[in-house]
Amino acid sequence: MLPYLAEILGPLFGPARLFGSMLFLIGFGSALCCVLTFMALPRLWHRLPTDQGRAFAVDADKSVGKPVSAGLIFVPIFVICTLIVSPLSWSIILVGICMIGLTVFGFYDDRLGFSEAALGFIDLIFSILGAVAVCELANFTIWLPFVTSTFEVPAYLFIIAGAIVIWVSINATNCTDGVDGLSGSLSALALVSLGGLLYGVLGHEEISNYLLVPHYANGSTWSLLAFLMVGSLSAYLWFNSFPSRVLMGDAGSRPIGFLIGILVLTTGNPFLLIVVAGVLLANGATGLLKLGLARFFDIRIFRDIRYPLHDHMRHNLGWSTTQVLMRFMILQAILTPTILVLLIKIR
Repeated sequence: MLPYLAEILGPLFGPARLFGSMLFLIGFGSALCCVLTFMALPRLWHRLPTDQGRAFAVDADKSVGKPVSAGLIFVPIFVICTLIVSPLSWSIILVGICMIGLTVFGFYDDRLGFSEAALGFIDLIFSILGAVAVCELANFTIWLPFVTSTFEVPAYLFIIAGAIVIWVSINATNCTDGVDGLSGSLSALALVSLGGLLYGVLGHEEISNYLLVPHYANGSTWSLLAFLMVGSLSAYLWFNSFPSRVLMGDAGSRPIGFLIGILVLTTGNPFLLIVVAGVLLANGATGLLKLGLARFFDIRIFRDIRYPLHDHMRHNLGWSTTQVLMRFMILQAILTPTILVLLIKIR
């Protein structure tokens, strides 16, 4: 909405032209999300259901009784702020609708619990819709690690592959939600990396041409979504830092994972999910791989490793909650820029 006000009011009132600056919108939007989330959470979390503990999870009893499903509060705030500060398109609106949908289903899973098959199917439907929102039912230009050339992928193939990327991101992020501050912190790091890449490299024509990567004209618009969610997560982490007072639950982790998957697809390189969210994937998605191999193929690997990995570190290695959080964050903060630079420069 604000970018359109800049077009209307800019010629009449000079300062209104700021609403047309993406950098201003990023700063204003992220601050707005942060303030609104910070104000809303403590006022509304008493209305949320309480955590009942998780079977076999380490220190699950310490979360019992805490408000859960905080995503039901901060995800709608994120969507509303997006509608206010973002240049609107049907793709942005569809992404917002999908995130609200995932929040609602996640909330009911926190309260009542769905079967794994039902949750997987729901995630798949929203993943397909998300891939459609990114490619807009048109062929999409992608780039791959270590290859200078770009490739134009048919819409149907992009939707199939993109849905898989988003589905994995949703479930990896959800599996990481088990240690105070861990899922929110790792997600925020991934979103900052994606936002910076979309705004400063892929959304900047001269820089993208210099680095031999495709230029996406709407890259800066997608980066806006990344930084808005970082604003909301910053306020949430204020209350979720150890010892937490509120938990995001499936109502928060699933839409956040969805957004990370969406933004990875908008970069045109699906392998960037491994780069920007490598620790998230190692912590959550490897457990999904182990479960799938054991359940569908009767193949048992890594018998002595507990999943998610944060439970293995606490139960088998004796790491404290703070050690898990800080060490996982350090790994992600070091690996992401290092691998990202190598991927781009080696091309």
